Amino acid sequence: MHPALARTQLVICDLDGTLVDSIPDLAAALDTAFEQSQLVPPGQSKARHWVGNGTEMLVKRALADAHEIDEQQVDDLELSQVLGRFSRAYADSPSRYSRLYPGVLRFLEWLKEAKVIVALVTNKPNEFVGPVLKAVGIEEHFAMALGGDSLARKKPDPAPLLHVLERFDIAADNALMVGDSRSDIRAGKAAGVATLAVSYGYNHGEPIARSEPDWIVDSLAELISD
Repeated sequence: MHPALARTQLVICDLDGTLVDSIPDLAAALDTAFEQSQLVPPGQSKARHWVGNGTEMLVKRALADAHEIDEQQVDDLELSQVLGRFSRAYADSPSRYSRLYPGVLRFLEWLKEAKVIVALVTNKPNEFVGPVLKAVGIEEHFAMALGGDSLARKKPDPAPLLHVLERFDIAADNALMVGDSRSDIRAGKAAGVATLAVSYGYNHGEPIARSEPDWIVDSLAELISD
């Protein structure tokens, strides 16, 4: 067993880029929204660097790239319109191409057998969380799931993690945040929770080591290897 799990009673997992490779579906919805808006679709290679802070930020980053402007200069009306088109396209097909990363199911099953509480904290809007979890067959593994709009604040703010700790009456010292991005690591550190990052995922094209997580693994299966 990995030292990250030595005294862990609660594991808080991110979703996109950590458990599920959801870029194909997100990028497809973004491309559809851009086509409907008479804009050049950005494609998967670009979308991969924009995921992690919720769908509004995804669309805002895409629009900033399309118009070659700063994110702060994106027009609010255009953002609202394109975001609406994106949301409708993604709702129609949130998990057609999404897949679990290798080692994820084995890790979740081990946690279940070990009676470790598992919660999901993602910045993905809550309406999409359930359908994706169901599609990839892991919805039964989570005692709680919080989307990006479940609370007033989302990662990198520690509020969702603190909410989970309070809900299960678990001390921060006995919890572990597992994610792929700087938002996950910042949230974990701010909540006083140990942090573990996966080396794959969607960290805006930046090596996750720069965020200084407590541990980094190439597969979640490493956490339960003998």
